[in-house]
Amino acid sequence: MNILVTGNKGYIGSVLTEMLLEKGHSVVGFDTGFYDDCQLEEKKFNIKQISKDIRNAEKQDLNGIDAVAHLAALSNDPLGELDQNLTEEINFKATINLAKLAKEVGAKRFVYASSQSMYGVSSIVEELSEDAEKNPITAYAKTKWQAEQELKKIADENFVVVCFRPSTVFGASSNLRCDIVFNNLVASAYTTGKIEIKSDGTPWRPVVHVKDVSCAFIAGLEAPKELVQNQSFNVGIENGNYTVKDLAQAAQKSVEGSSLVFTGEHGKDSRTYKVSFEKILAVLKDYYKPEFNLEKGGKELVDFFKKINFTEEMFRGRQCNRLPQLKHLLSEKKINNNLLWQ
Repeated sequence: MNILVTGNKGYIGSVLTEMLLEKGHSVVGFDTGFYDDCQLEEKKFNIKQISKDIRNAEKQDLNGIDAVAHLAALSNDPLGELDQNLTEEINFKATINLAKLAKEVGAKRFVYASSQSMYGVSSIVEELSEDAEKNPITAYAKTKWQAEQELKKIADENFVVVCFRPSTVFGASSNLRCDIVFNNLVASAYTTGKIEIKSDGTPWRPVVHVKDVSCAFIAGLEAPKELVQNQSFNVGIENGNYTVKDLAQAAQKSVEGSSLVFTGEHGKDSRTYKVSFEKILAVLKDYYKPEFNLEKGGKELVDFFKKINFTEEMFRGRQCNRLPQLKHLLSEKKINNNLLWQ
């Protein structure tokens, strides 16, 4: 298949692109390039690259495309709150426009990178299934839920739409993020020798490896239409819900000699939820085969850090943290307040 991957230079996108090429697909990349100078490891792929803001996508960008894997977005809650109108433009309006363009040119599939943040803060003890009540609190979460609902209206027998809701992602990537929980904990242990948890460590967080998320997206592209049409899937692994304490202890084990302290100064964190992965593990069992647990992912991260001579400056700097990088581009007047290149 000839697959358009939006956000292909990002944290997940760079991993997904490599995996698609390894499977024999051809890839067209579509990325505005906000994080081009954040690469920790140079990787060059033999693909056609469109350097453009997703809001400016045109029909001609999709000529010859069989399927779209749409990852491009303002990628987490702090970014989403930077300007809520921009979040709606990028994460919702541009997404729907892209899907309509894809359908017009005859693409057969649209795989959407959605989010579990749409569940919000849950008071339910049980694991949340895909049909659980949605309680989106942030602009990011709201736009992801809106986009899912609207995308499914566009689907028909010739245009397959499937939405994946990844857990919080972890694992090595040439465009690494350290503003996400397990990567942050392992990076802290590796570069400073210690992990400090400011809550009591009891909140639950579902997490999943970046390669397993990419595997899910590929399943959405390759699985039979009847399995995925107009479906949403939580993406994770069996027993993939962990407390913050579990994550911190796993990170500490990954870095020999590191220390772990629970300061508890923030008391009990109310952001807690568990998610069910029964659906994806059952429905897509022949296509989605996750391989990473925390131990394997932690070791991979440490090996990656050694390989690239990872430092505390890199860990805390804009190279691995999305909001500081955008603020840097704004302060340097490389992008304007609408997050468009000057």
